Amino acid sequence: MNAVYLAYAYLRYHWARSLVLVSVAALILFVPLATQILLSTSQRALIARGEATPLLLGSRGSQLDLTMAALYFSDERPDPVTMHEVETIWDSGLGLPIPLHTAFASSGFRIVGTTLDYFDFRGLPLAQGRGLAVLGEAVIGAEVAQALGKGVGDTLVSSPENLFDLDGVYPLEMPIVGVLAPANSPDDAAIFVDIKTAWVIQGIGHGHEDVVTAADIASGSAALANAAVVQYQRITPENIDSFHFHGSQDGFPASAVIVVPNDTRAATILKGRYLDPDGTSQLIDPAEVMRGLVDRIFRIKTLLDLVTAIIALAALAAIGLALFLSYRLRASEIATAVKLGARRGMVLRLLAAETVTLLSLAGGIAVLGAAVISTNAEAWVGWLLALGA
Repeated sequence: MNAVYLAYAYLRYHWARSLVLVSVAALILFVPLATQILLSTSQRALIARGEATPLLLGSRGSQLDLTMAALYFSDERPDPVTMHEVETIWDSGLGLPIPLHTAFASSGFRIVGTTLDYFDFRGLPLAQGRGLAVLGEAVIGAEVAQALGKGVGDTLVSSPENLFDLDGVYPLEMPIVGVLAPANSPDDAAIFVDIKTAWVIQGIGHGHEDVVTAADIASGSAALANAAVVQYQRITPENIDSFHFHGSQDGFPASAVIVVPNDTRAATILKGRYLDPDGTSQLIDPAEVMRGLVDRIFRIKTLLDLVTAIIALAALAAIGLALFLSYRLRASEIATAVKLGARRGMVLRLLAAETVTLLSLAGGIAVLGAAVISTNAEAWVGWLLALGA
């Protein structure tokens, strides 16, 4: 007990040196722990999003691009499928199709055109306002609301994907009617609209306003107008009845379709219907795609662990050297203690107590930091995934 007390007194007296040693040792212990926690959480988060999505229907091509666009609303632009594919799933009675249209954005956030089934499927409760009810309305994720400082009653304006994607695409002002509660998923960074609203942005549907009115005809001033229609940039109660769509809805586009089969048998039957390699559509298991992606990404984990271990060993060696040099500088002090009657065993216990106290403090700080990381890892990883998408 005397050795521990003397060690504590010595470390408190030389507090600056002790603080540096404790900080460095704590950092060395903390970094590997935090890295492992964040990597494990990221791995689970990536796979969980895929596992929560039973099947994904899209145009034949890159399965990874289709999965990233549908699950994470990324910048990938897979070739669209037609709504005829959605109707085919409906008519089969084997599952619930949920179309997604992710071609457009607003203020840097992806506009996701879908149906009300999506909110039930993902379990997305509202924090403010109400859900989608009228053409042109928007419900925004928690991250969108925070980043843009917008809420119920504000508006957003859509934008084309790029400056060369202007044909038929009209900026649409969308009133925000609801804000979703935080979900720690890519849904937090999305702007949700009805899929018909996405078609309006694409130019497939639009409204008209008569330039020539009955009063103009009666007054004889109709000849002053040289256009019969103008395009609306906002859907209001006054003009919503004039909005219509050209062509058959079966030919309208969707970026992807989430398919929720009724049971395992229905899932097997549906998969069998899209096995033809010459077909234009594919039905994939997003969980398998994400597992493959995670396996490729985390192949470097072993190398990262090795590099971390080497750095930790080098840092521990540096701490050991610092302690050794410190003890060497205290040689005269130790000699004085021996002359005063302290045995060499007592001196060794005193030095060991100092070392153990330093490492215990460092370990406590590292564990505390790791606990904070573990508590917030899901939220932070979810935020990073939403931001990265």
